[in-house]
Amino acid sequence: MECILSQIEQGVMTITLNRPERLNSFNDVMHRQLSDCLKQAERDESIRCLLITGAGRGFCAGQDLNDRNVDPNGPVPDLGMSVETFYNPLVRRLAKLRSR
Repeated sequence: MECILSQIEQGVMTITLNRPERLNSFNDVMHRQLSDCLKQAERDESIRCLLITGAGRGFCAGQDLNDRNVDPNGPVPDLGMSVETFYNPLVRRLAKLRSR
């Protein structure tokens, strides 16, 4: 199942977060697929608007913490690093689209 769905119609790219069973909480696959969609939007000059929505009853519950393979006896995960690695690049990419 695709975690991110996208379609382009009349200059509008609609991106749908598609993990309704997990309230569209993000995992690594979603991060990669969303990044790919944003790269496509950067390259395609016909896209004038970007709409991000969520499938099911919730837009997005945030990071899927159950998806992180954390060793209970290991070190505590660095959530700041997760934000820097995944979220900040997505926000920067969205800001870059705005300035085109």
